[in-house]
Amino acid sequence: MPDTETEIKIDIVELNGKIDRMSDNLESVKLRLEEIADGINKVKISIYDPDEGLYARLRQLEQWQTQTSKVLWVVTTSIIGLATATIWKHFF
Repeated sequence: MPDTETEIKIDIVELNGKIDRMSDNLESVKLRLEEIADGINKVKISIYDPDEGLYARLRQLEQWQTQTSKVLWVVTTSIIGLATATIWKHFF
């Protein structure tokens, strides 16, 4: 019978050691998850920030593209008009 008690005590000590290792591993996983969540928050801010985020930059780029397109049409129309006036004046 003493062998059984000794085996039970040994098993309990081993179980306690395994529980301690699991606890340490869970803490490690918890720290990693906090780091990942922090990184995701930084990415979220860099995308959705209303002043400097990706969407704000795209909006500015689209506005610039629209304005540049309008200016390009005005310049093109002016050049065509001047060319037509020059040709008309030169030949007629």
